[in-house]
Amino acid sequence: MRAAVVGMGAVGARVARQLISTEAVEHVVVLSTDEGRAASAARSLGDRTKPGLVRPEAFEGMDVVVLAGAPPHRALAEAALERGASVISVSDAIGDVQDLLDLDAEARERGRSIVVGAGFSPGLSCLLVRHGAAAFDAVEEVHLAKVGTGGPSCARVHHRSLGGTGVDWRDGAWQRRRGGSGRELVWFPDPVCAQDCYRAALPEALLLAPALPGVQRVTARVAATRRDRLTGRLPMLRRPHPEGVVGAIRVEVRGRRGQVRDAHVLGVIDRPAIAAGTVAAVAAVAVGTGAIDRSGAGGLAALVPDPLPFLRDLWERGVRAAAFEGVS
Repeated sequence: MRAAVVGMGAVGARVARQLISTEAVEHVVVLSTDEGRAASAARSLGDRTKPGLVRPEAFEGMDVVVLAGAPPHRALAEAALERGASVISVSDAIGDVQDLLDLDAEARERGRSIVVGAGFSPGLSCLLVRHGAAAFDAVEEVHLAKVGTGGPSCARVHHRSLGGTGVDWRDGAWQRRRGGSGRELVWFPDPVCAQDCYRAALPEALLLAPALPGVQRVTARVAATRRDRLTGRLPMLRRPHPEGVVGAIRVEVRGRRGQVRDAHVLGVIDRPAIAAGTVAAVAAVAVGTGAIDRSGAGGLAALVPDPLPFLRDLWERGVRAAAFEGVS
């Protein structure tokens, strides 16, 4: 398969590195708005990598295009579809995710896939939900929380999300919630441990509710400080860290097995940029090799037929999830 990666930041560089180390990948084109940065990345990755500028013509002949740069991604996704490529997007901006989901009909018509939100969360979190849901006859509730950012672009989206409007799924309808509200103390895997988490403009519910027929509630929260909440509607007061810090995901799936109601809690702790890059690369390989063969636009929970092989591949690449087996 032939792949193009747009964006050579903290996530995009790792996507390219993961792809070039995969036997099924013939060659990778790394694209950036900075020609020197693309050339430097190509040199570091070896002979099977070519550099280029972010232009629609660069998608010609590609099987898969991974959009790992700053949002918005819709225009680039449309350009890739027009040239016969499937699309993997790591965007976690709620408006961008909705715009990509709106391309479902076009992707189906062209027989191509658009994997939306294929990063840390959404992305890995969606796979964990799908895996946890398999234990139930009926899934009733899903609650997600995350902490950490992948890189500067991700940090800016996180910052703006706390000043935006969150979307929850409740009893068959969307409910809008003010960003920065709904404080909840969430316990993540060690060493992140307990964090105050709040509603924000997060896209997880948009991706999960359609993938879980009959689910009654889907909520998502993000860890934040008091300063984050107060400044969410303002420009960032200081420059974000070039790659962020250690992050974590906590997923709680509640459902019914026969007449018994139960809950499964799953979690991950990793550097978000590393995990997001690995998830996007594995998704690209899955699409390019036919492991994901469903056309249309959706998240990993909707498009991946069986999450276990995907999670095993992530495990072998160093991204490892765990189940909580203690007593709440």
